[in-house]
Formats: sequence, C-alpha cells, structure tokens
Amino acid sequence: MTDWYVIAVRALGALVMLFLMTRILGKKQISQLTFFEYILGITLGDLAGFLSTDLEKNYFHGVVAMLVWFVIPLGLEVLTLKSKKLRNLLEGSGRVMVKEGKILEDNLKKERISGDELLEQLRNKNVFNVADVEFAVMETNGELSILLKKEKQPLTASTMGMKLVNEVEPQTVVMDGEILDEPLATIGLNRGWLHTELEKIGVSVENVFMGTVDAYQQLYVDLYDDKIKVPAPQGKALLLANLKKTQADLELFAVSTRNEEAKLMYERSSQELASVISDLTPMLRG
Repeated sequence: MTDWYVIAVRALGALVMLFLMTRILGKKQISQLTFFEYILGITLGDLAGFLSTDLEKNYFHGVVAMLVWFVIPLGLEVLTLKSKKLRNLLEGSGRVMVKEGKILEDNLKKERISGDELLEQLRNKNVFNVADVEFAVMETNGELSILLKKEKQPLTASTMGMKLVNEVEPQTVVMDGEILDEPLATIGLNRGWLHTELEKIGVSVENVFMGTVDAYQQLYVDLYDDKIKVPAPQGKALLLANLKKTQADLELFAVSTRNEEAKLMYERSSQELASVISDLTPMLRG
C-alpha cells in the first residue's frame, strides 16, 4: 500500500514538473517541432515515467536530470532568438526544391528526399503538376511551402479589383445557456438587446448552446435541440433593401419636384447614395 502511495506522489510531482516545463518551452504543434525539440519531448517524457515508477532510484537525481534537459534547451532557445547563425546551426534552414517549374535534384539529394516523396508532398498541397510551381521550399520542420506560378494561382478579390472590408472577430455572447456579459459589452450591446433578438426567433436563452454576434450585430445561435430550425439573420439584407428603397425615393422626389434647386439636391443625394450602396453591396451580401 505504501508503494502505491509513493508512486502516486512521485507521479504527481513529475506530472507537475513536466507540465510547467512544456508550458515554458512553448506551444509548437508536432508538425512544427524541429528534430531536437522532438527528441527533447521524448526524453522528458521518459524521464518523467522513470521518475514516477522506479522506486529504487533517487527521486532528486531524476529531478536534476529533468532540470538539465529543461534548462539547456531553454537557454539555447533564448540564444537562437538573438543569433541567426546559431539558429541555422541548431534548426537548419529552408532549402529550395523546385524553382521555375524545375526540380533541383542536387537539393533533393541533400535533404535525402526521393522524387516520389516530393510529388507526394506536392499532391498534399493540391499541386499535381510540377510545371505549375514557381517556387517550393523544404522548411526546417519538413513541410513543403509552395508558390504557384501567377497564372496558376486562384482568383482573389484583389485580382478582380473587388473592394472588401476587414472582418471583425465575432463575439460569443451565450455559452451553455449562460449569457456572457463581457463579450456583449465589448461590442456595445447588453442583455436587453440579446433577449429581444432571441424573442424574434422564438428561442429562450436556456435552449441556446452557443450564441455569437458578428460585426453587423447579427445573432447566430446553435441550439441544444438540432431538430429545431432557426431562421438565418436578415439584418444585412434588410439594411441593403432599405438603402435601395431610400435611393429610389430620392430619385422619385427629383422627378416629382418643380423646384430646380431641390431637384439638383435630390439627384446629387441619389448619386452619392448609389455610390455608397455599390461599395457596401459585397459586404452586405456576404
């Protein structure tokens, strides 16, 4: 019984140390780890395992070993942030695999990558023709970064000359049926507004698993009961319709009035509003 107690205490101590060390060393994903960081993670895990269950070994000696494997990599990480030469030495540097649609065979050999492996990585990036690649670099984490030739790149709003607006992060205002006041205040809203919006769609806050509000103050809800259909927000569509109606009214006023000064004012206002509608249409239809 005593052994179980000792193992539990040793394991808890090792777990706490391992958690603190990994938190301090960083949050890189497995695919982003360098070879050295990968080995470091395995070693720290093994040391923590031995430290937890090997009762015949001195616990303090295990702690010292873990601290060595923690302090030295941490110091090297700080130094690599200040020295590019040291960073290249420890982490390596990217190597060009494809340039202007041509495979650089010498660089493939240096990275010990076969042509089949290169083609596989290209396919993983949805590239099936090497001739379409302007530039491909093997990064230090083993990932292949690809730049397609200009004529092979997908169309973007910038390419087509379309004007778009920057998106603002949506705020989660309801979680697990509970209203979150801080996100509501961040976007200048309150509980009264939220309850009003929920009443419009016939839903009580207790039935909402998650509710978010976008930059246009449109509420999106996900209910506990997935069988209930919730109408899509119509705020942007209504705003666009009201703007077009206002422009049509201005044009009607311009035609109806006999006052030349008023006619010019209505026509000018209508043209200005038409320009505003043209700019806002991509945003309000998105």
